[in-house]
Amino acid sequence: QLQASGGGSVQAGGSLRLSCLYSGFSFDDYTIGWFRQAPGKEREGVSCISAGERSTYYADSVKGRFTISSDNAKKTVYLDMNSLKPEDTGVYYCANGYALGRGVMDEYEYGYWGQGTLVTVSS
Repeated sequence: QLQASGGGSVQAGGSLRLSCLYSGFSFDDYTIGWFRQAPGKEREGVSCISAGERSTYYADSVKGRFTISSDNAKKTVYLDMNSLKPEDTGVYYCANGYALGRGVMDEYEYGYWGQGTLVTVSS
């Protein structure tokens, strides 16, 4: 299972930290990704982290502003979002994918999804 939390409403330029609490699987074998879906748009991959590959990946739109990290003891993956822009608004989901390669963000490769948390950035 995965449970996303930490969304909220902020002004442009602000920051939020999203958390994805996971259970029932070993992070060593999986990639955990963050996706978002803006109103009226398709879901897109934002960032992912893989313990096995020891790698992280960021979409160009968030590179330099977002940071993904993991705390294995807490079984939580974080997404620190800084310098938020109105275009970052959307429902953010975390999901896991088994034995994915570096930087894979095809949502169809991710099997289990959290419930989503809403991020609203106002201008």
